[in-house]
Amino acid sequence: MRIKFPDKKSALSLLSASEKQMKFTLTMRSTNESAFAIIRNIYECFQMIGKAVLLSEGKISEDHLESLKAIESLEAKTKRPIQAIDNLRKIRHGINYYGYIPKKEEADDAILLAKEIFKEVLDKAKNRVSF
Repeated sequence: MRIKFPDKKSALSLLSASEKQMKFTLTMRSTNESAFAIIRNIYECFQMIGKAVLLSEGKISEDHLESLKAIESLEAKTKRPIQAIDNLRKIRHGINYYGYIPKKEEADDAILLAKEIFKEVLDKAKNRVSF
């Protein structure tokens, strides 16, 4: 991880982009064909939150796990464990690097996860970045 000056403005911009992208993604109809895009988009929205938290602290992550740890550090009270995001990371990794083709059911689970924890995580990140 590289260290630089905290950049709250860029962090807030990332959070805003994450929120907009998640809102759009949740409008997509879940099918076997759309599962690829839905899972990747949802994961990337969480990833952006983690990067924003780190950026606000003056850290630049080169590893997805560091971003996930930043999300966990928010200690958001959620219906499902924050660690469930790691399952999305693994699926996305399979998609991007091994040609894995996800099913509608996996997209449905990703959508449910996003609906259950995204808002709480985003709100905690906004609070941390704003102060």
